[in-house]
Amino acid sequence: MNKQKQPRILVTRIDRIGDVVLSTPIPGEIKKAHHDSFVSVLVRNYTKDIYLNNPHVDEILLFDGVDTKNPKSFWQLVREIRKYKFTHAFMLLPDERLNWILFFSGIPNRIGVGHKLYQFLSFSKYVDRKKYIPLRHEADYCLDMGRKIGIKPKSIEPEIFLSTEEIKKRYELKKKLKPNGEFLVGINSTSGRSSPNLTVEEYRKLIVRLSDEKNIRVVITDNNPPKEIISIPNLDYPNLHQSLRNSIINFSALDVLVSASTGPMHICAALKVPTISLFCPLTACSPKLWGPLGNKSEIILPEENYCSTVCPGDPHICNFSGDGGIDSEKVFQKVKSFLTERGFAH
Repeated sequence: MNKQKQPRILVTRIDRIGDVVLSTPIPGEIKKAHHDSFVSVLVRNYTKDIYLNNPHVDEILLFDGVDTKNPKSFWQLVREIRKYKFTHAFMLLPDERLNWILFFSGIPNRIGVGHKLYQFLSFSKYVDRKKYIPLRHEADYCLDMGRKIGIKPKSIEPEIFLSTEEIKKRYELKKKLKPNGEFLVGINSTSGRSSPNLTVEEYRKLIVRLSDEKNIRVVITDNNPPKEIISIPNLDYPNLHQSLRNSIINFSALDVLVSASTGPMHICAALKVPTISLFCPLTACSPKLWGPLGNKSEIILPEENYCSTVCPGDPHICNFSGDGGIDSEKVFQKVKSFLTERGFAH
């Protein structure tokens, strides 16, 4: 990198919530290496709240705009990005349209992932994951782009920053949801089929069991919970139809989150909220690749031979059912042992 010129770096991550959370270490590591750098992120409108109040980000740019019915055009984005005179761009998700937008935006140093033809035609540099050998965390792979320009990361832990007012809201919510000092357990039952997950029936059993514990207060953190769970009496649903930023504040109030490997788990990890997470050991879903970072966490896996003998082989439809899998009782016992370690279980 030319040390005589201010680095102006655009970090692009235009996919899902969990992926965007795992990109959050990058701006801070850039700033540590280059204090005078200008760092911007390009994300979709629905994930921008992850980067709000981040002290390492100078500007948040939107890939699709606020109006989803009238998204930004190719040349509108080119004109918008070109104004910032970026010296570098990191494209964390291979995307041909974005690749050409960055090319026509006049960014001289563009780095993507893999060996796509459009990257070759646009003279982009690349980093190679070499089929996950050795297997590292997704956040660490993301930071390979920084390494490509000489940055030596000191941390791969994700970060979400709350404002003073948001911290005040968090404490007010804690007092409201657990007035008698109960242990606040969040259950996020949905995962958008992005990872193996329990059935709704098993989540319902888990919620009922936990709700019967005198020292536990259960809240459902799904933005749109299944009807089978909404029908359970005496529960709170703080994230129901809330914005992502309001949901982030609500997640920060939890004492622990129980979920599959999904966006809310990564949000909680970035907020240093403890997590108990269901995982599949297959490489593409492995906790080594996608596990929570930077918080106190417990991982629940099926038994060793489950994937080769019982699992359907498709992590998008796997529900951990059958011999050696994961059920509500197994998760309940993990939560209880987690609480015992903290002096909450009787």
